[in-house]
Amino acid sequence: DYGEGRGIFDISFSIAEGEVFGFLGPNGAGKTTTIRHLLGFLKAKQGSAKILGMDCWKQSDAITRQLGYIPGEINLLNEMSGEEFLRFMARYRNMQDSGRTQELLERFELRPTGAIRRMSKGMKQKLGIVAAFMHDPKVLILDEPTNGLDPIGIQELRELIRSFPKHGITVILSSHILSEVELMADDIGIISDGVLGYQS
Repeated sequence: DYGEGRGIFDISFSIAEGEVFGFLGPNGAGKTTTIRHLLGFLKAKQGSAKILGMDCWKQSDAITRQLGYIPGEINLLNEMSGEEFLRFMARYRNMQDSGRTQELLERFELRPTGAIRRMSKGMKQKLGIVAAFMHDPKVLILDEPTNGLDPIGIQELRELIRSFPKHGITVILSSHILSEVELMADDIGIISDGVLGYQS
């Protein structure tokens, strides 16, 4: 509760393993605030949040190792090259190898050799997608993941997300675009003014 009616209130939902949950609402509705609680960036004044049975605030480090996240506004380490950034993320996650990195780079037709600061918005978004998916996470939290992507990139991402449930990967897909969510989600929750008013 940020005061003056701003925040998130009485939100309750659960997502089954292997489900794509569409989290829909206009800008400023509370989607990102909810996600920040799930990522352990914010501590709820009341209630609790859990991912994979772990408390999102107390066990955020353990959750992070099994989670992939695409923020609504990509903000990468601009002083690095794309390759350096992906190697940094692999070390951060204690990955023993490069995981799915090469497969994802080819899928999104991305050559991460240049400096991140010189990349277009679309290239940065693709790099963020590769970083989020490279370690085969069990849970994905995707906040407006198609931002900046060209039509081919959007189609590739949609196909990839639709393939996750059969591998038991759980996805939260946050967006303000109904048609985007409908194409990929199994269930949809609609948030407005910090309240989850509808869930299908």
